Amino acid sequence: MTGLGSKFFQSLFFARNRKRWANAARVADQTDLAELRQQRLRARQLRRHLDDLIHVAESRLALPMIGSTAFRRPHGSDWGWRPELWRGPLPMPGLASVQNKSMLGDEVTLFHDCERSELTLRQLRNRREQDLAPFGLRMDVFRFDGSFLSLVVDLPPEAVAGLKRRHLIRMNTIVEMEKPLEIFARLNIRHGPNTEQIVRELPLHEEDIMVEFDLAYSNMNEKRVEKAWVDLIFEGPEMNQVILRDVTFSRRPRAEI
Repeated sequence: MTGLGSKFFQSLFFARNRKRWANAARVADQTDLAELRQQRLRARQLRRHLDDLIHVAESRLALPMIGSTAFRRPHGSDWGWRPELWRGPLPMPGLASVQNKSMLGDEVTLFHDCERSELTLRQLRNRREQDLAPFGLRMDVFRFDGSFLSLVVDLPPEAVAGLKRRHLIRMNTIVEMEKPLEIFARLNIRHGPNTEQIVRELPLHEEDIMVEFDLAYSNMNEKRVEKAWVDLIFEGPEMNQVILRDVTFSRRPRAEI
């Protein structure tokens, strides 16, 4: 009741205040000049705060909503997912001099074999009109003396629940980079003692960056599937900045012929 009462009185106060200013504006051409000068001063002070509020509100409300899982999925998809790093704020938003096997959040791990790490990772807020993901990931690579650099995304249990060889797994991403490089996506599926791997190169020259993993060409044992993860492998990353604005996954069964 206290909350409801407070909101009621706030609404009442706002309505009365708005009516008072509406009346002042309506009779401004007849108001005493001394009083009009005082009203102008107060109106300017009020307008400054209102303009600030409107500016901040429009900026914040235009951003993708935190926690959003909205993205385009192929028709017939039986599973879709955006990892937490691109979905919501992390307790630790960044890492510097990132060591091998360092995790950012609970689902993303960076692997490399550099003797001296000059790598940084940072979660950033997406602010572009076309972004659906609330957050992105920026990776800065300075001197790189290693032979490999990969970002591993662990897929959730739902990704492999009921997984069959007739499934297609799709990954969509939005990538920005300072200079061209090659990025490969490798799907790994652990089934019993074995791990099936399928590699695709990301078509970075295309506007819609998407790869599909067709499990029909795998030797996956459907009855023993345990876990799946995707490696994003960066070739020649030295002195570059890569921003992954969004990463999403979906799964759909192949149409029966």
